[in-house]
Amino acid sequence: MRDIEELRDKGLINVKKYEVTEATISDEGLKYLRRPPEDVLINLVKEGKRSLNELLSSSELSKKEFSAALGILKRFNVIKISKGYVEVIDNNLVNLSEYREGVTKLLNLVKEGSVELSAVPKELSIYLSECRRRGLVVLKRSKRIIIEPTDKLIRLWSKGAIKEAEVITTLTPEVITSGKWRYAIIKEFDLSIEPPSLKMSKKHPYIQFLNYVREVVLSMGFEEVKGPHVELELWNFDVLFVPQYHPSRTPTDVYFIANNDVTMEAPKDIIEKVGKIHRSKLKYRWDPSKALRLILRTHTTAVSMRTIYTKGGGEYRAFSLDRVFRPDTPDPTHLMEFHQLEGIIVGRRVSFKNLLGFFKEFARVMGLGEVKFKPAYFPFTEPSVEGYIKHPKLGWIEVFPGGMFRPEVLKPLGLEGYNVAAWGIGIDRIAMIVLGIDDIRHLYTNELEIINSMRVPEVIYR
Repeated sequence: MRDIEELRDKGLINVKKYEVTEATISDEGLKYLRRPPEDVLINLVKEGKRSLNELLSSSELSKKEFSAALGILKRFNVIKISKGYVEVIDNNLVNLSEYREGVTKLLNLVKEGSVELSAVPKELSIYLSECRRRGLVVLKRSKRIIIEPTDKLIRLWSKGAIKEAEVITTLTPEVITSGKWRYAIIKEFDLSIEPPSLKMSKKHPYIQFLNYVREVVLSMGFEEVKGPHVELELWNFDVLFVPQYHPSRTPTDVYFIANNDVTMEAPKDIIEKVGKIHRSKLKYRWDPSKALRLILRTHTTAVSMRTIYTKGGGEYRAFSLDRVFRPDTPDPTHLMEFHQLEGIIVGRRVSFKNLLGFFKEFARVMGLGEVKFKPAYFPFTEPSVEGYIKHPKLGWIEVFPGGMFRPEVLKPLGLEGYNVAAWGIGIDRIAMIVLGIDDIRHLYTNELEIINSMRVPEVIYR
């Protein structure tokens, strides 16, 4: 690049730079071409009704392949899942075959080498996002440089005025002892040119943002609480009235801890009370051993549950700002590991209006603009809501999910006669708006060019 810049500075070449996005096939994509997981799974299901665990063990598919194939078969209404068992409901596989054919054509297209997105046929482009989500195709950005000769270079070349020579920029002992310096051109140093200045070191913009969020929530009367990253399903799901057969508790949505030597204890009274509610209200055989399995927490609501159990009744506000983990395919708005701002307001007179008021005030202080609300459903809150704010490029994005904890959730924790407003804010998505970026992956980057391009509002600069 230095040589190119010098030639351009001398007026001998023109340089054009641009970025392209290319699609390449992944190892998962090559495996798909050899054996589509959907075919494997549908053939097993056709043999008869089976449980999810039976299908996973007999399919010889990885958990990722199994989860993806299961989702596809459900999407095209080929199967149904009821209480952990899978069975065929429609033998008409026309739509599934069309989907599989489109994915296969796309994978074969990128199999031979990288393909620019602009070169992907329109009829196959609809399968591109699907293949990315499943990890079958990987997108990568690369810079292209086009170098063209100027009229000056052509004229000098035709006159024989352009000669090839070796240029030495560093005079080393080897260059001197070998005599190489006698025949090369030693580049002159221009001492009048100022060396590039280094920017002062500072905290990562995202760390600055998170610290500011903590200050904002603390100033609103909340105290910060902490909880473990490795959590029991009991605190992450069962306490929240999420059935053990719920899809959100499958490998498609949860990272399970395989190390059986690691254990965590849970209060016996909680296990007994939670199990009783699941059996009586949801009418299924609740298994306490599943509640004691270890996972990477999928939300920080588990921290709120532990806090309520520890503190009990009273008037208080608490929040947790920490990492959570979900098996998402990374894209501009999703990551496998991200931050969540969880909070609770506990009191006898706390109402749904308090929750909406918090969202509006938080959005005002953070400079997020208008907030739109719509009704939502969560197994552990009623009523529930989703709040949306507008990103300049991505449009309206959901960042404010919350609701009032149901009595079934609070009763096992010993909290009766109180109301609890709760939320779990997608703080990473809010950071994208505040820092002026359109790719969530940039929040965790160590590339200085991207970091320096982030605009850090003066109010949060620390």
